[in-house]
Amino acid sequence: MNKPVQPPRNSLLERAAEVYDFGSALRGTNLPPLDIPAAAIPSAPAPQPTVHPSVPDSVPPVARTRDWTGTPQTLDRAAMAEAGYMVPGGPVSGVSEEFRIIKRELLATIRGTKQQGPLPHGNVILIASAHSGDGKTYCAINLAVSLAAETDLEILLVDADFGKPSIMQALGLSGTLGFMDALVDPSVAVEDCVVATDIPSLFVLPSGTTTNRDAEYLASARMEQILSALVDGRPNRVVLFDSPPLLAATPAAVLAAHVGQTVLVVRADRTSEAALRDAADLLGDGSAIRLLLNGVKFSASGRRFGTYYGKEG
Repeated sequence: MNKPVQPPRNSLLERAAEVYDFGSALRGTNLPPLDIPAAAIPSAPAPQPTVHPSVPDSVPPVARTRDWTGTPQTLDRAAMAEAGYMVPGGPVSGVSEEFRIIKRELLATIRGTKQQGPLPHGNVILIASAHSGDGKTYCAINLAVSLAAETDLEILLVDADFGKPSIMQALGLSGTLGFMDALVDPSVAVEDCVVATDIPSLFVLPSGTTTNRDAEYLASARMEQILSALVDGRPNRVVLFDSPPLLAATPAAVLAAHVGQTVLVVRADRTSEAALRDAADLLGDGSAIRLLLNGVKFSASGRRFGTYYGKEG
């Protein structure tokens, strides 16, 4: 004998609705009167005319700097490879993999993370070292080549080592006016000094004419104007300054005040702790400082990038 089917019990809300008339309450009826003393009711002020502030039709955008439209020059890839630099479009090697790690950290600081927002002026980076021969220019060129492989960036490598400029020769490029010319003469537009390469995202700014007042020009208001002309309205631009050694010339310390990040190159088995501390003190606290250990021949973890691809750098 089958048991009679019991009708389904109403839900808790449905059973409550049978006792309490929620519908009337929501419609504003079936509520007890609310007794409010007359003295407790404030008198409403006279209505005031509404004033609407003048709002522009659109918010003016940030001024966008000029494009770099010089005729592209071809990089001397053979000379770059012979000197040990990374070659654009070349095979993956241990060196290229190491610089991929370095650039990822720099880009994360530029773009910001969930825990921390973008760093102000983080896309303006100083490559420095304590002494000459620590590999500063080697790291600057390789980092620029690695960054130029990104699909959404424009990379400008600036030769700010005015005493011993070498970037243009290392890349097989030529240029007349440069960075210092634009600093000295306000009539020289720095954009016109930028040299384009056959890599669409890679540009170079020569050091320019040598003077005996490099540090003073770098500390002038003209320097801020030049930076604005290079990066304003261009969040996809990254500017790398290759500077003189910190303990040999003053321009590097002056440049540090204008950048958001500094990469301090340390030569393994060569740069002393005292020299490193002195160099870091000269940089001050105006930028985020990262140490880049160059010339390492041993990895405690056994990391050997490049062997996976059949070639070790």
